[in-house]
Amino acid sequence: MEEFEYGIIGGGPAGYTAGMMLAGNGHSVVLFEKDKLGGTCLNKGCIPTKSFLHSSDVYSEIKHAENFGIKIDNVELDFSKVVEKKNSTVEKIRKSLELAVKNSGARTVYAEACVKNKNVIEAGGEEYSVKHIILATGSKPREIKGLEFDGKFILSSDDILNLTQIPKSVLIVGSGAIGIEWARILSNFGTEVFLTEMAEHLIPLADIEVSKRIERIFKQKKLKFYLNDSVEKIENKKVTLKSGNVIEPEFILVAAGRVPICPNCDCEKILGDACGEIQLAHYAIHQAKQFALGIPFDKNLIPSVIYGEPEIAWVGLREQDMDENCKKSMLPITALGKSWCDDCTDGFIKVITKEDKIVGAHIVSKEASSLIHILLTAIQNKICINDLKKMTYAHPTYSEGIFEVLM
Repeated sequence: MEEFEYGIIGGGPAGYTAGMMLAGNGHSVVLFEKDKLGGTCLNKGCIPTKSFLHSSDVYSEIKHAENFGIKIDNVELDFSKVVEKKNSTVEKIRKSLELAVKNSGARTVYAEACVKNKNVIEAGGEEYSVKHIILATGSKPREIKGLEFDGKFILSSDDILNLTQIPKSVLIVGSGAIGIEWARILSNFGTEVFLTEMAEHLIPLADIEVSKRIERIFKQKKLKFYLNDSVEKIENKKVTLKSGNVIEPEFILVAAGRVPICPNCDCEKILGDACGEIQLAHYAIHQAKQFALGIPFDKNLIPSVIYGEPEIAWVGLREQDMDENCKKSMLPITALGKSWCDDCTDGFIKVITKEDKIVGAHIVSKEASSLIHILLTAIQNKICINDLKKMTYAHPTYSEGIFEVLM
């Protein structure tokens, strides 16, 4: 029986990060993965979705190229090439990750792991002796009663990655990151998108003004959405909502989030989605770093990014969290010259301040996924607003909007 200090079950962001960090510090590590290294993020989430999203953006931009003085005739979509690009992107990243794990000194075992007791893991017919067991077993798509996945008409976020052709219409249930991003992807490809959300606003976890702005943008783009609503019944692929609205989509995408996969067994630590906290890859990675290297991080300052059109990002306090000592300042993206050059004028930059410090930031804009980190740096390091005003921002950029909103 081989012996290791650490046995890590699950090769997603939490598992492979912890494995590489511990091995790099001289510990003996065996990492168990029953499928493919990279977890949901690389294989069924962030990466394949963003590959689809980029292809859809390119297609949409080409179709509207005349707005920029470029005439292109006979634009055709070959979705098989889009899928091929997605698969090759995932494969390249996975191979790089496999090499990085190997070079760290961690051993990878590709087999389903079973915890026999607190010091023994069985996988692939072999037993491994370990001093510490770490669970990083991830999550799976959440099912809704009456909308159980069948892989044909009712799809999960895993199922939709297996698309071979673009649908004419789709009903998306849920307006979190998965729902918003697939609404963007499919609408860019020409699909008629319907979206239903049980809450009063789209993206219910976001700042209220972010939600309202996204609703306005959806209306402008003629994406149909139904709030305070849900699926009541399905008959012969005819979907009736509780509001009485009837939709006949080619299929339903259930985008209701994910639930932890957490076996009931002896272990020292649970990391990533399996622990049932914040289900984001970067949260999992920093959990693993804290465990393996003792590098702390603030769980209240985890940035959220949704790749809508435009991008959406936030961190810290929302407007609905403000007290009487907080103030807010907003700058419309139309105030930035770069937005007009790019024909991307939808959105705003909003900061919430308290006692000369930024305590919350919310952005709807092109490049929001990058801009939010400037404000996160200021929040986490408690930099005074007057000091931030001394910083020079290049012009014309979207980042100068941060200076403008602080002024």
